[in-house]
Amino acid sequence: MKKVIFIDVDGTLVDYSNVLPKSAITAIREARKNGHLVYICTGRSKAEVPAEIWDIGLDGMIGGNGSYVDHNGTVVMHQVISKEDSKDIVDWLKSKNLEFYLESNNGLFPSEKFREVGKKTIQEYSKGKGATNYQDIEVDDVLHGLIWGENLYRDDLNKVSFILNSYQDYLDALERFSHLKVGTWGGVGEHALFGDIGVANITKAHAIDELLKYLNMDVKDTIAFGDAKIDIPMLEYCNIGVAVNSGGEEIKAMADYITDDVDKDGIYNAFKHFKLI
Repeated sequence: MKKVIFIDVDGTLVDYSNVLPKSAITAIREARKNGHLVYICTGRSKAEVPAEIWDIGLDGMIGGNGSYVDHNGTVVMHQVISKEDSKDIVDWLKSKNLEFYLESNNGLFPSEKFREVGKKTIQEYSKGKGATNYQDIEVDDVLHGLIWGENLYRDDLNKVSFILNSYQDYLDALERFSHLKVGTWGGVGEHALFGDIGVANITKAHAIDELLKYLNMDVKDTIAFGDAKIDIPMLEYCNIGVAVNSGGEEIKAMADYITDDVDKDGIYNAFKHFKLI
């Protein structure tokens, strides 16, 4: 029976040093040879996905935490932040002296001081996710597709991420942009490192539903892999939800199955367990 497989990228397909295990490549290629469909389902926008991931061989992607759906190069769905809201977000972040980057399928567009200010935050984020070389990590090592010095007033944004100087910055954004989807990442609660602002009513689960309608396939044939709280709706929606052992406690508590860490062949071992390969 053909399955539709959805794999989160950061912390699931690759580790937090952006290392892609060879065993994961083997697993995906073998699964596709067996007739299964494999998509990455990620917070990254298309421009943030490097060639080494596409070179695995994929059937498409869900990006921007559900704002973009692609099947073999055909755009199934794409919802972006309005030009007016995008300008308002940029102006508000500048007024708060918060460094940020704009996430688009055409690239990541950072604020002027993001590389300088963001280095410590990115290192702290990488440390918290288990990177052993976190002290050597630069912003450009973690964020693929950065384009510096471009116009920040745009009409192609999937979402915006910004460095939290304090948890209050997130609460202020939540109030200021109540008509949009405001969240945090990089930590739990007041330990969050980043805030983000995206299109309202968008989740990975909603995007998967749109893709299944396009493919004329049933949710009973789906398997989802994730590691973080934002992946929980995806795992809840799909027939089988798999968490990696290196993931957060919340997602492991609700998953149907827990596989090994990313760097301990977690994807490959789970594919074997579910007889995908």
